[in-house]
Amino acid sequence: MPTDYNYSNIPVPPLLKSLPDPPKTLYAIGEGLEALLTKPRVAIVGTRKMSPYGKAITETLAYELSRRGVVIVSGLAYGVDSCAHRATVATGGEAIAVLANGLDQIYPAAHVQLAEQIIKEGGVILSEYPAKTEPLAFRFLERNRLISGLADAIVVTEAAERSGTMNTTAHALNQGKVVMAVPGNTTSLLSAGTNNLIKAGAIPVTSVEDILAVLDLPDEVRTPKPIAANQQEFILLSLIGQGITDGAELLRHSDLSTAVFNQTLTMLEITAKIKPLGGNHWTLC
Repeated sequence: MPTDYNYSNIPVPPLLKSLPDPPKTLYAIGEGLEALLTKPRVAIVGTRKMSPYGKAITETLAYELSRRGVVIVSGLAYGVDSCAHRATVATGGEAIAVLANGLDQIYPAAHVQLAEQIIKEGGVILSEYPAKTEPLAFRFLERNRLISGLADAIVVTEAAERSGTMNTTAHALNQGKVVMAVPGNTTSLLSAGTNNLIKAGAIPVTSVEDILAVLDLPDEVRTPKPIAANQQEFILLSLIGQGITDGAELLRHSDLSTAVFNQTLTMLEITAKIKPLGGNHWTLC
């Protein structure tokens, strides 16, 4: 992480202290965990190798939940985790990402920018491990209990029959949390895990309303930020959302080529995600 994002040791909240195996310590990048824990929270988890169906349903559920003020909890990993986090920050929503390593590094490194955006939108990056702790396989299984422990409910959007996600749901059930799953094609190996969860008693999810009903939350949508269609749009929308409105400054901070920058800016205007203020300045719609 950049040097202006310092991680610190924070008190373990009562929610995690009450777990069967609570963390002894907790480290955080970002402030406001206490405030986030007063809001409804849903963990969205699943496979690292999503199908187009899994990607679409994960984006939709995270996007719609965050539009309604629900905090999205996940692990910043490839696949469902990062997909859920990206959809969340695209709405200006809040997220909690729990890592399986020390916070002196973000793992995977490809998600450093996503971690930064989570912090900028008021979210928090957490770990129970001190600096220089490597992200070894067993630590991902250990951290899963924190992901479920921080959430009111766990939603599995896509998972194979033998998946680390099943470890998260086992922790959730042990903690008395609600487990929900998205049904999938019976011939898809990536839906075998979710279909089995439903057969075992998990609540099926076919729309965001199913989750809202279980959590007894009102279906009230706050005004969202425009959602990016690709990484280039995500970069420009994020910069404009941070208050950078001058075209030349946007180009400089985006690190995009001039041709890609101009094409992306044009598409954002055509799709009514941004509008010109005049003098080569732009704002979100």
